[in-house]
Amino acid sequence: MSTQGPMKEQNERTASGFVRCAIAAASLLAVVSFAGTVLAQQPATSAGSNPPASAPGAAAPENLPGENQGVYSDPLAPFNESMFTFNLKLDDWVLRPVATGYSYIAPQPVRESVNRFFDNYRVIPRFTNNLFQGHLPEAGGEVARFGINTVLGLGFFDPADTWFGLKEHPNDFGLTLRYYGVAPGPYLMLPILGPSTVTDAIGTAVDIGMNPLTYITLYTDMPWWGSTALSGGIRIIDAVNYRSLHIDQFEEADRYAVDLYGAVQDFYLQSRENRVKELKQE
Repeated sequence: MSTQGPMKEQNERTASGFVRCAIAAASLLAVVSFAGTVLAQQPATSAGSNPPASAPGAAAPENLPGENQGVYSDPLAPFNESMFTFNLKLDDWVLRPVATGYSYIAPQPVRESVNRFFDNYRVIPRFTNNLFQGHLPEAGGEVARFGINTVLGLGFFDPADTWFGLKEHPNDFGLTLRYYGVAPGPYLMLPILGPSTVTDAIGTAVDIGMNPLTYITLYTDMPWWGSTALSGGIRIIDAVNYRSLHIDQFEEADRYAVDLYGAVQDFYLQSRENRVKELKQE
């Protein structure tokens, strides 16, 4: 009896489960990444926290988050603000405690190596989007980096940069769409996924489809629930490991209470605009 039908159905279930799990787990990386960068540059307090009183005589920073923001249309503000608070609570109650405990178990050099491993296997979206934009040297550099770091660095080290000076060229499909003139659309704070725009959200879905883990779990003999659990577990480890390397950034957030929502929005939108300009100049 042919098993093609059942296998096809199993693969479809696997793909569907993978996408749901990938969206849920990748979220943790997104909100930590963007909010963490803002907090590292401009101290602020996370929603729901009780900021301690400043030390006597301590001077407030010259440029607090939200003070020098650009003016952006935010038609989805009520939804966005609710989702922003939800994301911060998720970090306060789940991700930060788990990451803190993990940091006590795994030394920082180990966690940095794990971070490089996850970054190494995400080569396909970087390569593909550089290629889509006509940046052939950057696309070729990503292929070279992957080969060198996989063979010589075993995926855990970066000899491509250290020994050969090959730098990583981050890119994504949201930037590709913007590069060719697609409007970013309204600002969108996705539940769990973090800051985005309508166009960038579409780009994120495409990039997830480029992830090689999608196909590793799809074409295995593992049952759909096993492959889904495996892919989700890998992403959770990735998120926890990344968060453990940025604990101090979030501790600085408890010093001042300003407009953190506006600061994250401003940083995200400006950084995306600046990145598109850089890509066009290249």
